Amino acid sequence: MQQQAQQQQRWVRFEHGGETGFGTLEGDTVHEHRGNMFDRPEPTGRVFVLSGVRLLTPTEPTKVIALWNNFHALGEKLQLPVPAEPLYLLKAPNSYLAPGADIRKPLCDGKVVFEGELGIVIGKTCTAVPEAEALGHVFGYTCANDVTVADILNRDASFAQWVRAKGFDTFCPMGPVVATGLDPATLTVTTLLNGEVRQNYPISDMRFSVQQLVSLISLDMTLYPGDVILCGTSIGVGSMKPGSLVEVEIGGIGRLGNRFG
Repeated sequence: MQQQAQQQQRWVRFEHGGETGFGTLEGDTVHEHRGNMFDRPEPTGRVFVLSGVRLLTPTEPTKVIALWNNFHALGEKLQLPVPAEPLYLLKAPNSYLAPGADIRKPLCDGKVVFEGELGIVIGKTCTAVPEAEALGHVFGYTCANDVTVADILNRDASFAQWVRAKGFDTFCPMGPVVATGLDPATLTVTTLLNGEVRQNYPISDMRFSVQQLVSLISLDMTLYPGDVILCGTSIGVGSMKPGSLVEVEIGGIGRLGNRFG
C-alpha cells in the first residue's frame, strides 16, 4: 500500500528568530524545507539545532476530529454499546497546543483528565474516499492529548456537552512531530503522568481502523491536508492536578510533553 511504502521521516513546524518554518527532524537538528509540507517540499539547505528553535503544533489543521468509544478494551470496561459507525466530535481551534507549552487550568471547577491518543494527519484533500484508497490520503501520524473536563460532560441531563468539555483553551496538545511511513496497526500509545505509566495500549485494538476512519468521516465532511483525526483513547485515563507533567509517547513518533496548570 502507498502508506506502507512511504519514506519514514519526522516533520516539524517551528519558530526561529520570529519566523515560522517547517522541516525534517534528524537527530538533534532540524533541516528546513520550503513550499508545501504535504506536496513535494524542497530543502532550503538551512539546518537548525533543535534546542535553538521552538516547536509549534506539527500542522495547522482546519479541524481536529476526536473519536469516542473506538477501542474495544475501554468500551467493554465502560459497558458501552458497540457503535455501528464512528462517533466523533470536533476540538475547537483555540484548544490546539504546541509541544512543551502549558495546558491552562480552566477558570471553572471540575476534574480535568488526560487522554493519550494517536493522531492521523491528512495529506491529501479527500471527500467520500473509498476505504481501499484511504491510506493514500494519510500523510502521517502524531501524538495528542485529548484533555477533558470530565464533570461537564453529562452535567445537564438534556444535552451532553462534548464540545465544551473538550474545547477549553490549550486542551489539544499535539506533536512533537508528524511521522511518515509508519504502519499504525503496529503502534502502541503510552501515557505518563509525572513519569508514571498510566496508559499503555495497542492501536490494533481500535474498533475502526485508520483507513475506515478516514473513509467514513470523509463521507460526512471534506478532510484537508493538515487536518487531524484523534483515534480515541483506551483504559487508564485519569485526572491531573496543577503542576502535573503529562507525556504521550508513541514509538516512531516521539514523546509529547505538556505541564498542566
